[in-house]
Amino acid sequence: MVRVRFAPSPTGHLHVGALRTALFNWLFARHHHGTFVLRIEDTDVARSSEEMSRSILEALSWVGLDWDEGPIYQSQRFEIYRRAARTLVDRGLAYYCFCSPEEIEKRRQETQARGEHWKYDRHCLNLSEKEKQDLREKGVAAAIRFLVPEGVTEFDDLVHGHISVDHRNLEDFVLLRGDGFPTYHLSVVVDDIDTGITHVIRGDDHISNTPKQILLYRALGAPVPQFAHLPLILGPDRKKLSKRHGDTSVLNFRDKGYLPLAFFNFMAQLSWSPGNEEKIYSIEEMVREFSLERISKGSPVFDLNKLEWLNSRLINELPLAELIAQLRPWLEKAGLWSDELVTTRRDWFERLVNLTRSRSRTLVDLSGMIAPFISDRFSYDPEAVRKHLLNGELDRVLPLLQDDFQKLENFSAQEIERTLRERAEKEGIKAAILIHALRVLVLGRAVSPGLFEVLELMGREQTLARMGKLSEVRKMIEN
Repeated sequence: MVRVRFAPSPTGHLHVGALRTALFNWLFARHHHGTFVLRIEDTDVARSSEEMSRSILEALSWVGLDWDEGPIYQSQRFEIYRRAARTLVDRGLAYYCFCSPEEIEKRRQETQARGEHWKYDRHCLNLSEKEKQDLREKGVAAAIRFLVPEGVTEFDDLVHGHISVDHRNLEDFVLLRGDGFPTYHLSVVVDDIDTGITHVIRGDDHISNTPKQILLYRALGAPVPQFAHLPLILGPDRKKLSKRHGDTSVLNFRDKGYLPLAFFNFMAQLSWSPGNEEKIYSIEEMVREFSLERISKGSPVFDLNKLEWLNSRLINELPLAELIAQLRPWLEKAGLWSDELVTTRRDWFERLVNLTRSRSRTLVDLSGMIAPFISDRFSYDPEAVRKHLLNGELDRVLPLLQDDFQKLENFSAQEIERTLRERAEKEGIKAAILIHALRVLVLGRAVSPGLFEVLELMGREQTLARMGKLSEVRKMIEN
């Protein structure tokens, strides 16, 4: 039975690199009908917070990742880690270290000054029991270090292939600090053993940790899981993705109006693809096709253009009812929602969503595009006003066009277009002048779906009212 885990630290919001690790673990577990364990690595008590833990769970749930066991909180397991470390000391596989950080730093600098490579010099390995007792009586805190044996550690990484590390390149690493708190190496291995983890899938910045942890699994008498290290995600400048590339927290993308399935697709296709087509894959398709062997060794680039393309495509492909369900919270937040949009005005609202989604990259775009149809509380793009509403011909022609529209028996897109073009020709101006001006007056922006369909859905009364605001809108940009 495949058992994998995702183990974030609640010292900040869940970022995209960690999410991809979670996503690949989840896909691997679901593909093999295995178990996905969620573990919260909150041993850094000073920096961890319950708020960040909740944020991480919220981000995972938004993307659609559920867990079979957990969350397991490491902060509730400190005594288990301490007991494991003491067991290794009792078996001669670890030892107490009384060196202070200051002492170690001094010896490190002296070693490097001689041009030699530093690793912990095992100063405390051969202390007598009396020396240890004297140090304890003086109140010197003791850490516990793992005694790295001679030899070589080898493992077959499921992404990178065979890896071999000579133990001469490893120092005796700390398992338990002097304050009694476990290090990452100890807590992660003890938890993996206790939860029966069979595969460890994580970022390749952990490759250097793997030999040490393999030694710990063996020292604790446990089977060693298989490892798969994922290439790190790069920013557009091909440097490791970080805060300088913008806010990369997962919930930031939710708050910008991206759809969970589009984000799932985007993240899953960083180093892997469920198929050769450029399309939105269902979660079922991705689960069915997932394979660690098909993960690329090269570092993928976090390309927001691709995410926008996927999101726009999904907005246009989603069944209308599903899209409206996703859109509703955004309209509610903007104070634009009313139940009549899905009852008495349902047909009109569905036509409106169908019309506007073709121009929307995100749910923020879509709700913003819909807003002027529902409310007069929308803003005017100053640049669009300057470009399309300052033509003096509008003062003369718009009132005439208003009168034309008022007389129309059928305020339909076809009739609106015919009337506008006839008026433009009669007044000797280009129809485009009126089209662009009307778009800005009724929607506040220079870009929209086809204007005549827009005006039909806007309705005669609202269209005429906004056409009459030409002077008022011009004054807005003057102020």
